[in-house]
Amino acid sequence: MAQVIIQNVTKKYGDVIAVKNLNLEVKDKEFVCLLGPSGCGKSSTLRMIAGLEEISEGDILIDGIRVNDIPSPNRDIAMVFETYALYPNKTVFGNMAYPLRIRKTPAKIIEQKVRKAASILGLEDVLNMYPRKLSGGQQQRVAIGRAIVRSPKVFLMDEPISHLDAKMRAYMRAELKHLQDELNETFIYVTHDQVEAMAMADRIAIMNNGILQQFDTPEKIYNEPANTFVAGFIGDPPMNFLQCTIKIKEEKWLLCVNSNELLLSEKLKNKLKENYKNLNVIKRVILGVRPEHINFINRSINKKIEVKIFNVEPLGAKTILTCIIGEQKIKVKTSGSYKARIGEKVFINIDIDKAHLFDIETQKSIV
Repeated sequence: MAQVIIQNVTKKYGDVIAVKNLNLEVKDKEFVCLLGPSGCGKSSTLRMIAGLEEISEGDILIDGIRVNDIPSPNRDIAMVFETYALYPNKTVFGNMAYPLRIRKTPAKIIEQKVRKAASILGLEDVLNMYPRKLSGGQQQRVAIGRAIVRSPKVFLMDEPISHLDAKMRAYMRAELKHLQDELNETFIYVTHDQVEAMAMADRIAIMNNGILQQFDTPEKIYNEPANTFVAGFIGDPPMNFLQCTIKIKEEKWLLCVNSNELLLSEKLKNKLKENYKNLNVIKRVILGVRPEHINFINRSINKKIEVKIFNVEPLGAKTILTCIIGEQKIKVKTSGSYKARIGEKVFINIDIDKAHLFDIETQKSIV
């Protein structure tokens, strides 16, 4: 069993708080991504789990054992960094075998473990080569293989593929997820790339300014973001935010975007009733809508909103348009065949059933 529990953990660097009162429970054999922008505390969290950083407050448990005071080499974890840190004067076999040799593991067992790891990672044909002869992706697999041969309880990975080109990153994402499934071990993976997290993780812990924002499955985080930070961090392009007001007019609940009025769905209406006792007065909220939930429509259709096209980004199978509503800008994702011109006035329709509302003061999700 390789469960990792982080209890009320805080990390301070002098007066700077890098991680604040973090609570996470990583299940046995789970693939968890720590996701967030630079400086959010995700790497500090990983390094505290690894024992490379001291914990200022709180506890970390691995397999139910408090590891705060246990040195890093004795925690039975393996860490893979962004840099490969391979020995240039050793072959692939020598690099992968090194952690076992310093533990005085018998040569026969070293041979078995290295060849098994090489088979899993597709490195059988390069075992006698030196790192300088390998591609970036192969070198990273050697670094991962060096971790595999140790048979650790937990694999910790700190942005291991961020330096690779886009094609190789896509390849390595699939390889890493397949590897975790095959090894059936616990992986904790740090990244700033939401695509990596969404593609690989069983659950994602999104952090900002050292504080956990949401910890859930990729589907839940995408469809039910806890706040505007999460909603704006996930998605490509990310969610649009429009400041709006809600008013009740002739028993109809309306969302007012500038001079446009959108009829609220029953789902949004009922959720608002739960959150706000008095909606007989105008209530300001933030409307969140993903670019793929906005459609361009014909002028004659009701419930339309007129926008002006600010920018056009043709991307082959899809086109991303930046549109202006009043003084606010939104992104719209449409098909690559859609023809539009900068400065053109067009009409859009928002799929209100898939929209989100956030409290304008707390930034937290209402629905």
